[in-house]
Amino acid sequence: MTKGLKKTIAFTFFLLAGITLGAFLGRLFAQTPYLSWLSWGQTFGISADSPVIIDLSVITLAFGLTLKVTIAQIITIPIFILIYAKTCKNI
Repeated sequence: MTKGLKKTIAFTFFLLAGITLGAFLGRLFAQTPYLSWLSWGQTFGISADSPVIIDLSVITLAFGLTLKVTIAQIITIPIFILIYAKTCKNI
């Protein structure tokens, strides 16, 4: 494996870990009185309620993509990028 590919895989792992942990923390603290602000977020995209439908008479395709970004994710993503920068210097 080349050095660049290793760094890309490591960066993708840390980025997805930050997104996942942020989503988990947002849901975990949603009902906590003083930490419920971490679960506040914005949802945007093409929702599952009104997907883009392509009907070709033989096959019908439905496309939808919804993203929800929370405050907890906005906090955890830069933290994990910093962890990546500190731990993956020598890859």
